[in-house]
Amino acid sequence: MKRRSTAYFSTPAIAYEGPQSTNPLAFRHYNPDEDVGGRTLRDQMRFSIAYWHSFRGTGSDPFGAATIHRPWETGRDPLTVALKRMDAAFEFFTKIQAPFWCFHDRDIAPEGTSLAASNRNLERVVKHAKELQQATGVRLLWGTANLFSNPRYMCGGATNPDAHVFAYAAAQVKQAMDVTLELGGENYVFWGGREGYETLLNTDLKREQDHLAKFLHLAVDYAKRIGFTGQFLIEPKPKEPTKHQYDFDVASGIAFLRTYGLVDRFKFNIETNHATLAGHSFQHEIEVAAAQGLLGSIDANSGDPLLGWDTDQFNTDVKELTLAMTSILRAGGLGSGGFNFDAKLRRPSIDPEDLFYAHIGGMDAYALAYKLARRILADGQFERFVKERYASFDSSFGRDIELGRLDFRALEKLVLGKLGEPTPHSGRQEYLENLLNRYITAP
Repeated sequence: MKRRSTAYFSTPAIAYEGPQSTNPLAFRHYNPDEDVGGRTLRDQMRFSIAYWHSFRGTGSDPFGAATIHRPWETGRDPLTVALKRMDAAFEFFTKIQAPFWCFHDRDIAPEGTSLAASNRNLERVVKHAKELQQATGVRLLWGTANLFSNPRYMCGGATNPDAHVFAYAAAQVKQAMDVTLELGGENYVFWGGREGYETLLNTDLKREQDHLAKFLHLAVDYAKRIGFTGQFLIEPKPKEPTKHQYDFDVASGIAFLRTYGLVDRFKFNIETNHATLAGHSFQHEIEVAAAQGLLGSIDANSGDPLLGWDTDQFNTDVKELTLAMTSILRAGGLGSGGFNFDAKLRRPSIDPEDLFYAHIGGMDAYALAYKLARRILADGQFERFVKERYASFDSSFGRDIELGRLDFRALEKLVLGKLGEPTPHSGRQEYLENLLNRYITAP
């Protein structure tokens, strides 16, 4: 059955009007067609819209019911509503000029009374999504499976103590990988929201971690079988909904992947707010991943420093984003990854137009930060400072230390002999912070 196209948004397509524009429904810094270094900004930023927040978010929270009601959320048949919702989503994707989108399986299709029924629902919606992708040119950045919402996953999916639940989770991920491949997804994400524990009194931690590794190996094997060559991504988060999650941060994630022989197939999808919850900065998590060649993609959001949970706000902090962008550019970019707006409207932002304001702000902030980071790296002042700070390791005994030519006895002899007491050198943090501000505040 061919669906009739319906306009759900009265907002016109968002255009670039430049930094001097006062139009709240226009881009000031993100010009998708702008040539930057031989490639369009569209191709370099690879912005993506998160289906779960933008089209399943209702404004509800633990203290109150839904505040956001959309015109397409009408009808008694959940599958029909899902198809209308998909129409609305692609209308938004095209009007906001986002080249990509992302989803969980249960975001886009209602769960049925059995896995077979759920699979049929998903296949029907995916068929429609594929038609819309072909009609609009919007592509799938990544897909994933929701292994955390249904009560069957109250103790996790891959780490559940019940083998029946492990098997069900595997079957669900298999189907999610199938449809991700069908839609041309460039990545597949694993977010272990309930792959952790509430108390060690009832938990065999090593066995659960072994099971999680087994699950990921099974996914790798299945990808080979179906010909899915996209990048697998781990999305770290320390807590919430579980007290402790096994993919706590990038560093612990790297240790897990190396321990279980998975490091060659996985990279990291880093979320700003998750970095904050782990006690890190966004840039720190990027640098840790990049240092090991494991930087894959970005979930673009932010948290509120006054709140201790995952608030998933749109990030408009140009200073934070500029620091992140310098690290991403130094690492060579995100490859098949992108910047996915895993962010939701605030509870009182109930109008459809608010979706546009939120994404315009995020896309403009990231685009401006990207341009500032390119300027910073081109000027090279920070790079030169860091190089000079570590210059003692570039020659003489410093070089020999890095090359493993000197042991403790040799180093002791050097210090007791010609080296003597070290002379401290300033790190000039305040100078560098002022330098960064000059870039950010420059006209």
